[in-house]
Amino acid sequence: MTETHQFCTFYLAHLFLGLEVNKVQEVIRYQSITRVPLAPPAVRGLINLRGQIIPAIDLRKCLDLSASQSVAEKKKSKRETFAKASALIDFFPQTEQLPLNVVMQADDEIFSLLVDEVGEVLEISDRYFEYPPEILKGEARELICGAYKLADKLLLILDINKVIEVAQASQKVRKKHEK
Repeated sequence: MTETHQFCTFYLAHLFLGLEVNKVQEVIRYQSITRVPLAPPAVRGLINLRGQIIPAIDLRKCLDLSASQSVAEKKKSKRETFAKASALIDFFPQTEQLPLNVVMQADDEIFSLLVDEVGEVLEISDRYFEYPPEILKGEARELICGAYKLADKLLLILDINKVIEVAQASQKVRKKHEK
């Protein structure tokens, strides 16, 4: 008998990624980010989550993805092109260009992962799982623990422990900043 797992899915650049749903606390809209001097590149800054200060981790930096157009930015560009053509730009809010926050809790720490777009929660059987190929190197190899073969795409699963390591490094920055 095969087991199933639930994943919170999201998009980052051209990637379809997932995290174990039991590690995700909530998904919230973009929050104002306060930059932290001397923070590691993966730490975009700190956000205020209902009075609790938490680090915002830039997954794009963690996965060594370029800062090129995100999915949301591409949508915005298409929307603006359409809006300019029809002189309706005031009817199209500009909030979609900002990243969303996937708030996670692990090891008594809370942090946010910045993503382009949130997908749905998927329950997938283990029989569709495969470990990443050996040819995959670098940061991506460390942060991606496997992939699920779906009907029309692959779901890359982030290694929550590696993401936590990045987040904990950011916590040290936050604690140093609070002193």
